[in-house]
Order: sequence, then structure tokens, then C-alpha cells
Amino acid sequence: MPPTPATPAIEFRNVSYQVAETHVLRSLTLQVQPGETLALLGRSGSGKTTTLKLVNRLLSPTAGEVLVNGVPNLNADVTRLRRSIGYVIQEVGLFPHFTVARNIGLVPKIEGWPEPRVRARVEELLQMVGLAPELASRYPHQLSGGQRQRVGVARALAADPQILLMDEPFGALDPLTRDELQREFISLQKRLRKTVVFVTHDLREAMRLGSRIALMEAGKLVTILSPDEFLRSTDPWASAYVKAFGDRLESTTTEGKS
Repeated sequence: MPPTPATPAIEFRNVSYQVAETHVLRSLTLQVQPGETLALLGRSGSGKTTTLKLVNRLLSPTAGEVLVNGVPNLNADVTRLRRSIGYVIQEVGLFPHFTVARNIGLVPKIEGWPEPRVRARVEELLQMVGLAPELASRYPHQLSGGQRQRVGVARALAADPQILLMDEPFGALDPLTRDELQREFISLQKRLRKTVVFVTHDLREAMRLGSRIALMEAGKLVTILSPDEFLRSTDPWASAYVKAFGDRLESTTTEGKS
């Protein structure tokens, strides 16, 4: 018998989201497979962040359903669902009155982990994201933007979720720091093999980090392709994106994916 296909980690079944008369998302159908990094690519207002927020029920669809590991997420306990999914945003969202260690260890502590295990996990994650151990006692305002973003990633990974949602996490950083964090993300993903949905409006970032790219426009899924397929696509929307980003994309498609 042929092998049974794996249950998608995330699945959208004809999902729409509407605010008053505005259709933010229209009839979205797609699957995200376990261990892949799906880059949601599109301009502002294309529906990328809305799609992300529908996964962990920060928003609920007005039509269709979203499944997480084969279970409709509207049937799940929302608190348990959110604790089981890591979430990283551009603004990081660290608690300013918490130390780095307390920010990272927050979800494990809520989950009832014993204190020694929480401390060990914080130490492990600081090393994993490239932060010195002495930073554990500092507060967010004492860190650089890149350091805060690393703490945000560490916090999202703290309880070892299988799914990670990332909403333009490197978009506010300077180019050198952004490049460094992209490289670290590639290295981490090779080791951890999380299921990642990564929102970006930057084609080079999507090419570099995504195993597939879902191009969105005006609340609709235009196409979903591998980076190599996207680069050579004859779809007019994809072709326009490639043209807008110039001629330096070929090397980006293969970096970090071997």
C-alpha cells in the first residue's frame, strides 16, 4: 500500500475574513506541511498578517475553517492553542518590566515547569539564539534591536512548540543585523525542523527563508511555489515581483537550503 500522506500541520479550507463590508481575506485554501517554512509574501493589505492571526485565533474566520494538526482550531481551547504555537512579531512585544530570563521563561512557568527546568531552558535558548548568558538579567530597554528580536525568538521557542508564526520579525532591523538574523534562522530551522509560517513583503527574504512561497494580493492567494519555481514563474503577479527586485535573486534561492 502507498504511504499515507502526513496530516498538514496547518490547513485553510475555503477561509474568508470580512470586517463590515471589507473583504480582508477571500476563500483561502492552502496546506502547510510539518517541518516546512511557508513564506507569505505580498504587499501591505494583501491579507498576510490576517492569515497568520487566524491560525492561533487572534482572529476567527467569517467563513471556512482553519485546522491545526487536523483539528479545527475553533474546537480547541484557545489558551492551550496559543501556548502551543510560538508567535514572533516585528515589535517583539517583550514585557518591559521583566528581565530577559523572565520573558523567555514565561510560558514554561505558566505551564507549571519546575524552576530548575525553566532556568535550564532559558540558558539553552540564550545559547541557541546567540546571546551571552549575562544578558539574562537585563531588561529589554538595555538591549539592542537585534538582541531584543533574538529574545523574542527564544521566548516563542521556550515551550518547544511545533508551530512557529513569524510576522515580519526582522523588518525593523538594519540591513546587517537583518542579514545576520536570517542566517541564524536558517541554521536554527535546519536543527529544529519546526513548522513555520513567515510573513514578509521582501521577495529576497521569502526566497532565502521559505521552502515554499505563497504570494497574496488583495486578500487572495495568487500562487504557491518553491523559490526556484517562483523565480521562473510566468504568473504575471510573480513575474512583477521578480522584476521589481532586480537581477540579484538567483543566489538567494539556494542559500541555506542544501
